[in-house]
Amino acid sequence: MNNFIESIEYSTRIAPGGHWSLTLRRGTVLRLTDLNGGANVGMLFYNPENLLERYNAPDTLKCQHTFKLTAGNCLYSDMGRIFASVVEDDLGWHETVCGNSRAAQVAERWSKRDYQNDRNDWHQNGHDAFLVELAKYGLSREDLAANLNWFSKVSVDEQGDMVLDASHSPAGSQLTLRIEMDTLVVLHTCPHPLNTAAEYPAQPVQVELGLARPVAPDDACLNHCDENRRGFDNNALYYLGRAQGGR
Repeated sequence: MNNFIESIEYSTRIAPGGHWSLTLRRGTVLRLTDLNGGANVGMLFYNPENLLERYNAPDTLKCQHTFKLTAGNCLYSDMGRIFASVVEDDLGWHETVCGNSRAAQVAERWSKRDYQNDRNDWHQNGHDAFLVELAKYGLSREDLAANLNWFSKVSVDEQGDMVLDASHSPAGSQLTLRIEMDTLVVLHTCPHPLNTAAEYPAQPVQVELGLARPVAPDDACLNHCDENRRGFDNNALYYLGRAQGGR
């Protein structure tokens, strides 16, 4: 199929303002497609065997000396392990510092709508969407961390304010993650917190799941920097320890 994906086994469409979660095993892939353009996918990672271990944005950025994420970058836990690697990316820029939209912000910008009265035309926000999914695993507000925002690019204007590039992601843009350790993936398709569109951004996203090809010695994510090689070593040690403990 390509250099990274052995096969695609499952596909689903996440509706605008939707949320979704699944535990993915190491050696699988998750491919996201921005179907119409202008989508935002908020995402968090947790270790399903120890939910206290979760995605760490500062470590992910500082150890790879970057502000943005793209192919070749790895996504770190707060234990120095790698949840996933970005193996394919059409855009070259995804942000991980701006967090989530909130209910009050969405209501002020696009009016308040709820599912009970407006059904599929309601206005969900990223913060509450995450909380709905996290509750399925016994997690709550205290378990939220700084999240990724796939398909979103943020730059700084002349006044020093962060601004969302609304034209960054055209229709059909894709991103592929290779899952490097068993990972609870939680995501939503709610608007980026810096989105100032006149209408509520209602953009669906396709999620595809499949099997990854083995990590090759010349893998771009593995060799991106010394820290990434240590991260892969930490993963190997973690699974060696689990195998020893299971005997």
